[in-house]
Amino acid sequence: MNYEAALEYLHGTLKFGSIFGLDRITKLLDLMGNPHKKLKFIHVAGTNGKGSTTAFISNILIEAGYRTGMFTSPYIQRFTERIKVDNTEISNNELAELVLKIKGKVEEMVSSGFEHPTEFEIITAAAMEYFYIKKCEFVVLEVGLGGIVDSTNVIDLPEVSVITTISMDHTDRLGDTLGEIAFHKAGIIKQNGLVVLYPQEKEAEEVINKVAKDKNAKVHYVDFSTISEKSFGLEGQIFDYKDYENIKIGLLGDHQIRNAVVAIDTCELLRNKGFAITHRNILDGLRKTVWPGRLEIICKNPLIMIDGAHNLEGGQALNSAIDKYFTQKKKIFIVGFLRDKDFKGIMDMLSSKADTIITVTPNNERAIPSAELAQILKMYSENVIDGMSIENGLQIAVGIADKESVICAFGSLYMIGEIRGHYK
Repeated sequence: MNYEAALEYLHGTLKFGSIFGLDRITKLLDLMGNPHKKLKFIHVAGTNGKGSTTAFISNILIEAGYRTGMFTSPYIQRFTERIKVDNTEISNNELAELVLKIKGKVEEMVSSGFEHPTEFEIITAAAMEYFYIKKCEFVVLEVGLGGIVDSTNVIDLPEVSVITTISMDHTDRLGDTLGEIAFHKAGIIKQNGLVVLYPQEKEAEEVINKVAKDKNAKVHYVDFSTISEKSFGLEGQIFDYKDYENIKIGLLGDHQIRNAVVAIDTCELLRNKGFAITHRNILDGLRKTVWPGRLEIICKNPLIMIDGAHNLEGGQALNSAIDKYFTQKKKIFIVGFLRDKDFKGIMDMLSSKADTIITVTPNNERAIPSAELAQILKMYSENVIDGMSIENGLQIAVGIADKESVICAFGSLYMIGEIRGHYK
């Protein structure tokens, strides 16, 4: 099996849907010798910020000298981005070998009467096996969706569970109240565990506290009150936190400062448990962290920023960043969304900031066609252009941009990944 055949097999399992539950992943990993039971984990759940928080923590552990696996989703450009060891992606050949091995175990499962595992379950199993083969000393594991019955929750007690900010998203799967969504996220809390908690809305925090109390888990509440921002620009931002001075991160936006602080507290708790993580490791790890597709500058002439803002909280972070970094710029938006996202809420917030809005169609069957999106957005703005394809929309934007402009492309990760590919 080569890489292309491996992806074809994986994508072919999409027909089995995205089904909650741990029975299939538990059986599959059991047939593989339970590689996950030989690894140490930091488990990260949340609505927004879990990817960049995962990256911050991973980089700190790498700086501390620990061989560190990182599992994230979705990917921006390459499928292999999802599985990394010490920031190096799994190779195409390694992924193909793992998928071939797992395919045999899946056939064994199905022949014995089990349901066929989903794509996410198979890639989760591949990641577990890979991290075991590579002798990872830590794995920073990002939840796929929810928490309690997400396939990553097959792990036993992690060293630390981390819950980032919780907001309304995936309401069709997780519930239509903050409390219901928080209950799913809190599912990663284990008996006698340790939890790092990003400050939440009262409804969400009460649910998480109850789950933690029921499981005799200790909650560490992150306190943002000691954050002091010192400088910011398109190259990054500098801030102080507690006894850390001049913390530099390359990621833009106030929310990334908060995510970095969550990572700091997580790694301090690991240090309290006896792991060798120094002050300098934390500073260097944060400084070296890169997280693509989130307020990322991909070109300086013309100035182009991409962001995966596809829910209301993500839109709020982008809105704040535009005010912070681009107040004096002429703003050209390239937007493309999937139909099941709250794009109207996002554009209601952001459209007034745009001089021009260009709609495109992301490469996904759930995408809103650009012409339909253009008609909807004319309710919010007078200057809307149907860009049709992503490439054509990008050409239009670059054609009308000048030195005083910023092109902001946001919405679907499928769209920003393609745009990033043109420049990276």
